[in-house]
Amino acid sequence: MNKVLSAVLASLMLSAPIAGQAQESGATVDDLSVDMIRSAETVTLEEFLWIKRPVVVFADSPADPRYVQQMQYLTSDLHALDLRDVVIITDTNPAERTPARTALRPRGFMLAIIDKDGGVKHRKPLPWDVREISRAIDKMPTRQQEIQERTDGLPRG
Repeated sequence: MNKVLSAVLASLMLSAPIAGQAQESGATVDDLSVDMIRSAETVTLEEFLWIKRPVVVFADSPADPRYVQQMQYLTSDLHALDLRDVVIITDTNPAERTPARTALRPRGFMLAIIDKDGGVKHRKPLPWDVREISRAIDKMPTRQQEIQERTDGLPRG
């Protein structure tokens, strides 16, 4: 994780407990963010194919107010995103031609939601909160199939 991303995350999180079930287990935002939030400099979108749903946050600077707001939204409920197999990828350096930036070609701030099949499902020029992102993901066919498979495995009674 690069220094800029680390500083932004540290200021956003401050080891706040996660809402919901993770809070009961004592997990903190830091616990999930280590695995869930990655710099675009260290990953490719292809490595998450059929494994995770990348939510990619682009900005021209980590000081962009839209980027700061988006990261606050995302870190406010990492548990809900974790349930949906989300990985958050950040890219705030347009000079660094990362694979994600080359593939998605953002201009300024952009939020991209990518499904496990590698398809870009949403591109947004403004921050979205976790509720909006969760709803968008829950409408995806691959997510619908996951939900169906989980309910099919439950005993009826």
